[in-house]
Amino acid sequence: MNKLYIGNVSAEASEEDFETIFEQWKIPHSGPFLVKTGYAFVDCPDEKAAMKAIDVLSGKVELHGKVLEVEHSVPKRQRSCKLQIRNIPPHMQWEVSANRLLTASRAGIDIHRKENAGAAEKPITIHSTPEGCSNACKTIMDIMQKEALDTKFTEEIPLKILAHNSFVGRLIGKEGRNLKKIEQETGTKITISPLQDLTLYNPERTITVKGSIEACAKAEEEVMKKIRESYESDMAAMNLQSNLIPGLNLNALGLFPTTATGMGPSMSNITPPGAHTVYIQQGHPESETVHLFIPALAVGAIIGKQGQHIKQLSHFAGASIKIAPAEGMDAKQRMVIIVGPPEAQFKAQCRIFGKLKEENFFGPKEEVKLEAHIKVPAFAAGRVIGKGGKTVNELQNLTCAEVVVPRDQTPDENDQVIVKISGHFFACQLAQRKIQEILAQVRRQQQQQQQQQQLKPASGPQPPMPRRK
Repeated sequence: MNKLYIGNVSAEASEEDFETIFEQWKIPHSGPFLVKTGYAFVDCPDEKAAMKAIDVLSGKVELHGKVLEVEHSVPKRQRSCKLQIRNIPPHMQWEVSANRLLTASRAGIDIHRKENAGAAEKPITIHSTPEGCSNACKTIMDIMQKEALDTKFTEEIPLKILAHNSFVGRLIGKEGRNLKKIEQETGTKITISPLQDLTLYNPERTITVKGSIEACAKAEEEVMKKIRESYESDMAAMNLQSNLIPGLNLNALGLFPTTATGMGPSMSNITPPGAHTVYIQQGHPESETVHLFIPALAVGAIIGKQGQHIKQLSHFAGASIKIAPAEGMDAKQRMVIIVGPPEAQFKAQCRIFGKLKEENFFGPKEEVKLEAHIKVPAFAAGRVIGKGGKTVNELQNLTCAEVVVPRDQTPDENDQVIVKISGHFFACQLAQRKIQEILAQVRRQQQQQQQQQQLKPASGPQPPMPRRK
């Protein structure tokens, strides 16, 4: 890895300035300097040149009043790994250990000493490539083992890795097969913290690995590899949809973990990046109601122990989530009623789809496909169908979801009819957004017609003007 990141760069700095500095210190570089606002990048021909630039320039050379910071450039997709070590001796010299880690693994190490004051566990965040993170992880375990021997600490020191909950289902695999395979191949014992420990502010599960240092190091590599594969698969799926659903603020959805744990910006069950959001006149997102149908056997998993999971889900999504009573003793499906604005719908439905996958209600290679019903005004149903079914056919081709407006429906008490949408998460979400877009157009046209009617002069015969006598 011979690409360098140069930070703390003055706005006055230019490519020529960096050319001069590198020439002055006789540091070779193999490409032009890419200068941005506040930072720059450059490629070095080899690792020796890159390390010389870091040693000679970082924190020592000033440019336009600012001291440069030089370090290895790490791609975004490979940046951070967070792991947790238990029972850290209070007298341990963290600065010395961090320096050893940096030297050994060439990774960025952030030891969160001030978090959870008095706790027996402190998290350590590592910023590097997957290989760099694994090397740093092994070095941390070596340090902890030495400290344990020096202080005659006899308890086992496991490796703990923090991973976002949305990754854990695929890491475990159907009937636990993936996790069992890793345990067998590495000779370790791996456990994962229960779902009950999750909160809105702590969506991470703790993966605890027990075994020898070498065994734990091998297990860490395999666990991170599995999480990384899941992330890349989700990103590929998301990118396919990104051009189809413009406009919604993906960060506002809160579906990505703020610190990608275990491998870098790793995330799973990611919703597609955005959708058209319908706004009412006051500028607030308009609330929507979606009826999502799930397997009857999955109701317990969605509700959780004493209703804790559905409460957390409702709070996280900012939506009202209720499960309707079963329609008969032998009902195979149950209806989940979700009420909230578009972003809340994305959050709630994403977590429900992910939960069903995680709890193995669908096979490991089987996409989670559910049916969702949304109600539309009876007079707008024709617009969803289109002339000769043109619009609904285009919707199906565009979204890969099955969209059906059942014929001969009797409108309900609110003069509304049902549109049925079936498909995997991305397809279902895209179809919902497109239908809401159509409804928004219908509403705007109605408002325009009403305004035009109000502006028209009163028609009909005018009373005769009185004659002057």
